[in-house]
Amino acid sequence: MRVLHFFKTYLPDTTGGIEQVIFQLCEGGPAHGVQGEVLTLSPDPVPERVRVAGHEARRARQDLFIASTGFSRQAFGMFSEMARNADVIHFHFPWPVMDVVHFLTRHGRPAVVSYHSDIVKQRALLTLYRPLMNHFLNSIDRILVASPNYQRSSAVLQPYANKVEVIPYGLDRAAYPQCSPAKLEYWRQRVGPRFFLFVGVLRYYKGLDSLLDALRETGYPLVIVGSGPREAALRAKAERLQLRQVQFLGRLDDEDKACLLQLCHAMIFPSHLRSEAFGISLLEASMYGKPMISCEIGTGTTFVNLHGTTGLAVPPTEPLALREAMRTLWDDSELASRFGANAKARFEQLFTAERMCAETARVYREVVAQRAL
Repeated sequence: MRVLHFFKTYLPDTTGGIEQVIFQLCEGGPAHGVQGEVLTLSPDPVPERVRVAGHEARRARQDLFIASTGFSRQAFGMFSEMARNADVIHFHFPWPVMDVVHFLTRHGRPAVVSYHSDIVKQRALLTLYRPLMNHFLNSIDRILVASPNYQRSSAVLQPYANKVEVIPYGLDRAAYPQCSPAKLEYWRQRVGPRFFLFVGVLRYYKGLDSLLDALRETGYPLVIVGSGPREAALRAKAERLQLRQVQFLGRLDDEDKACLLQLCHAMIFPSHLRSEAFGISLLEASMYGKPMISCEIGTGTTFVNLHGTTGLAVPPTEPLALREAMRTLWDDSELASRFGANAKARFEQLFTAERMCAETARVYREVVAQRAL
């Protein structure tokens, strides 16, 4: 079975949670009889075809990028061509241009959409987009959501309950590099023997302003891995607050990130808006057996991180609550170890790439069979 994934960004141009999900589905699909390929946009699509590990991605030229939405005239023709050779189209929401392509190309293929997140930031534009969005979701054969938390809390999904299915995101531990002793020692010397870790793109909804406020008048070391549009402002704030214990490392390669995941005391993930629908970094922390601190925002972050079981969940944008959670894990190593062990067990039960790929392949087969009736 051939599956075409369609989303506005992808590797190697960008990294993020949705890109990671698509990557895992494409890499794990062949074990379940599914061959995946990706169509995406790029401001510099040369070469047009790129090999990403064991699958291919094609890149249409991005003509415009406004309000977090990429536009491409070339994508319409490329999508039509690739859809003709696909058995299933797998869309990744939100991206309004995708809806337009879906309808104008009249591809006629069974279609699945991964509903990654509600539209949170562009509320004014959402009013204009809502009729198209509802028409799109009505036309899709199956809607996949990554957590029961998001399914329950998303008003958008309520009318489509009969075709929504929960399939948690998953990761493949074998795809992460083994850290050499020399590299581990390098990072141990650079960041210290004990620290909190944040990993992610530095965006508006990540809650890092609250985290920096929480660190005032404390000595808790924090390592921030990632870059993004908020990086300069966050660096300036840390400097203004004289937070000498905060290290901004920028975007790192996979081995360096794996070393820091292995070495950290705990993962802290203070996202405060529903744009953070799941939190792949929390999955990575679980995979490495680390306790977590996250915010209760009604999304998958507290499906991955169960309060009192795998870590602590605090109210969003409350620096004092974040500080208290950090104090708890810092001062009680036995509790932190117990949370970490629980997180790893929960990962093996629910969040492996193998489970995600098997369940998604089952959905592909079901929608194809339903269309054949």
